[in-house]
Amino acid sequence: VVSRDKEKLAKKEFKPVSKRWVIERTFSWFDNDRRLCRNYQHIHESSENMTKLTAIKLLINKI
Repeated sequence: VVSRDKEKLAKKEFKPVSKRWVIERTFSWFDNDRRLCRNYQHIHESSENMTKLTAIKLLINKI
């Protein structure tokens, strides 16, 4: 059993990360790519390259 001090919890303030929405939006764009929703690649480099290709595709579409 983990005991928590109510005073310590009350003193902590929630500090949101600035511009977190940018990161969340980018990850949601990556989730739209079917090949990145699940890792079908057996080699780490292949998975990394698919992520890079998806990023390039997103950037080209934004131009």
